[in-house]
Amino acid sequence: MAACSCLRSVFEFETNKVVRIYSVWYGSLKWIIHFMVFLYVSIVLLADRRYQKKDSVISSMHVKVKGVSQTENRVWDTAEYTIPGQGVNSFFVLTNIITTENQTQGLCPEFPFAKAVCTTDKSCTKGRVDPQGNGIQTGKCVKYNRTINTCEVSAWCPVESSKAAPTPAILDSAENFTVLIKNNIHFPKFDYTTTNIPPKFNVSCTYNKHKAPLCPIFRLRDILQEAGEKFSEVAVQGGIIGIEINWDCNL
Repeated sequence: MAACSCLRSVFEFETNKVVRIYSVWYGSLKWIIHFMVFLYVSIVLLADRRYQKKDSVISSMHVKVKGVSQTENRVWDTAEYTIPGQGVNSFFVLTNIITTENQTQGLCPEFPFAKAVCTTDKSCTKGRVDPQGNGIQTGKCVKYNRTINTCEVSAWCPVESSKAAPTPAILDSAENFTVLIKNNIHFPKFDYTTTNIPPKFNVSCTYNKHKAPLCPIFRLRDILQEAGEKFSEVAVQGGIIGIEINWDCNL
């Protein structure tokens, strides 16, 4: 009997019993949950592009400033107003300048800032270099003018004064200078390289939102306008403007 019972159990199988219940409430709730799950998965896939492969980008930047400006007795070209030289990811444009004429290396009174004003030689320390100063103190207290004495320094003399920057800026015409911004990007995984320079690049174009939106040559005045600033005001004291480049890539 035991052997027969074991043999019968080999051919037995189990099945679940399904009970169908008609309910508008539970039926609606089931389909709402299914729809919400489907909607969430679709949004995640489409919005975050989870169905695509991604790769980190390798980017390089090159900028070139062009323009010529004339002041009272001087013509300024690119080599003179881009000081220091143009960098890989940045550029500098000189817009204003305070000139100290006929400087030579020698001994002269320091500019009268708080720590440089003195009454006797004891107020000055030989060999001292003040971060706000223009040279190395000699240890002597000398006349700066009729009413003020300052410590003598070994420096480029006469030392630079702290007078206010000229207004308007000396190179206020620099607002018409142009800058070429060239950006190359490369995706190693896809072996894909592209640039913001159009295939048929018109070197005489200037960026305009409506007429030339793909032109990579920008006027300095327009760059500051996009940043909400006036070039004539920023040019007096100077400023730092950041340019952000966004690529919307769908390879």
